[in-house]
Amino acid sequence: MNLSPKAQATRQHILDTGYRLVLQKGFAALGLQEILKACAVPKGSFYHYFSSKEAFGCELLQQYVDGYGRKLELLLADGGNGYQRLMRYWDAWTSDPAQPGRDGWAEECLVVKLAAEVADLSEDMRHVLDGGVQRLLQRIAGLVEDGRADGSLPHGKPALDVARVLYQMWLGAALLSKLSQSRLPLQQAREATEHLLTCDHAAARLSLPNN
Repeated sequence: MNLSPKAQATRQHILDTGYRLVLQKGFAALGLQEILKACAVPKGSFYHYFSSKEAFGCELLQQYVDGYGRKLELLLADGGNGYQRLMRYWDAWTSDPAQPGRDGWAEECLVVKLAAEVADLSEDMRHVLDGGVQRLLQRIAGLVEDGRADGSLPHGKPALDVARVLYQMWLGAALLSKLSQSRLPLQQAREATEHLLTCDHAAARLSLPNN
């Protein structure tokens, strides 16, 4: 889409505003009129930038997963062994390292907010979100492999299987944290992660299915 700088800024404003609204209300419950009102954009202008609400949702999710990947790489660029970098990522779920004192990444995670909803609502949106999750799992698995290579993590089950189990545990903890309005589930997930990865070679004994 070829847009002027001003039009591109307006399109991005709609996406940024929509992201905040989706975090609050979800996607299905968020009406197009509410998005337009919050952005101060007329309905006709919206369709100049997006062919439908679903197309808007796909672009919103694509920007989110791309931005998440860039944010993760910046976080991991600080150095450390594989274990340290992996735990730095999980710690970011509870406290944003770029903005100390603020809620962590789990609080603004669209996977936590929308996974179940978009899986039933839109195949295109599901595909975008799942693609982002699969890339993240590969990155987590890479950190596990780095830790095994540098000796900071014990060898065990396939790294991608370990990544899936850890991510599933943290995703569930994030949902329970929202439900209980407490950080305890995330704190417990961190303790379990530390134990599974390092305590008495527990990572080698994870109850994971064989490939």
